[in-house]
Amino acid sequence: MPKLIPSKLDKPEILAAIFHPQAEAPNDTPPSCEEFEVQVEEGVSLGCRFFHPHPTSPVIVYFHGNGETVSDYDQIAPHFLEAGLNLFVASYRGYGWSSGEPSVAALYHDSAVVLERVKEFCRAGELSDELFIMGRSLGSAASIDLGYRFPEQIKGIIIDSGFANTLPLAARLGYNVSDSDLREEDCFNNLGKIKEIEIPTLILHGAEDQLIPLNEAVKLQAESGAKTKQLFVVPGADHNSLILRGGVTYFETIKSFTDIVTGRNTWRQRRKKFKDQEHK
Repeated sequence: MPKLIPSKLDKPEILAAIFHPQAEAPNDTPPSCEEFEVQVEEGVSLGCRFFHPHPTSPVIVYFHGNGETVSDYDQIAPHFLEAGLNLFVASYRGYGWSSGEPSVAALYHDSAVVLERVKEFCRAGELSDELFIMGRSLGSAASIDLGYRFPEQIKGIIIDSGFANTLPLAARLGYNVSDSDLREEDCFNNLGKIKEIEIPTLILHGAEDQLIPLNEAVKLQAESGAKTKQLFVVPGADHNSLILRGGVTYFETIKSFTDIVTGRNTWRQRRKKFKDQEHK
């Protein structure tokens, strides 16, 4: 198991701005879902959920936003399943029914443990080993970091409402950055990391996002080292209405991206499908 690496962001006043954990007891397990506990440290476990009715379909390992919990995705997961995608919703320490206290060091450490446990589970259960890492808002830091550290284990990364620079976001969240000696390199450094990421990347963002302005997504897209990269902007969407505004197109865009990356949407396959339909 990897060791916790200290972060300069792990100061009480910064953590109070970054994390907003909500503790809750697990509710009834939704259909097509399996409760999944990930032990990340002695006496510390994350309460996660795995929606996987499609054994041969890609698995999206999802890291949610800083004010959300795993159960918030109980109503969203079926849309991923309808699109033919399996969904693993990860948690953070102190969120939902996870134990421990959240920190930046723990976020990095635990996300790597989650990735390894999902891989082990998929191998044991003969599920697809095609893994995509997806992160929303704060979760973009986890997804970009995993893509940066473990590109050989991941098919692609998907960033929903993600940020490029930490300090401007910290200021918008109420932290007084002017009194800090922090540099971007000391922070999440999403922009610096994505420059080194060459695996396929999809970025989704709301045109009217005021917490993390669209320009942040544009920076991530411009600096991404991936040859296969896409920016999908949802008109009229703010930070918390991307799925609502995007509707079916939001999930279709993600599905199309995974199909292209995994080779399910090649020219030959489309041609064969068209010919099969002609002969029906």
